[in-house]
Amino acid sequence: MTEVATRAQAFGLIAEGVAAGLSAPWRLYLARGCRYLSLSVGDRAEWNAWRTHLGCPELSVRVYDAGGEIRRSSVAEVVLDGCRISVELMEEVGTDDLDRLLVTDPTTVEPEER
Repeated sequence: MTEVATRAQAFGLIAEGVAAGLSAPWRLYLARGCRYLSLSVGDRAEWNAWRTHLGCPELSVRVYDAGGEIRRSSVAEVVLDGCRISVELMEEVGTDDLDRLLVTDPTTVEPEER
């Protein structure tokens, strides 16, 4: 990976991923000074693809109530040349999905365990 010191390099990093076959993020936020880049993706497959492509070792999952809706936020982060890059997936889950909230990657849960 190249140094992420300019806006062009940050957008180039995303363009490389899209050129490699990844889905374009539906939201992209780049902080002034190129010290923080955030990608929002639409589903777990896209989240896994981007975090693998960027080599994100840090994963966090947050579950919270948003006005009666239960939401799960999965965030993968990596720091490249002083630029913190995060890939975020926001999912709405129902009370019938509570077992998914306890699993880091719900796609690994066997059907009989659900």
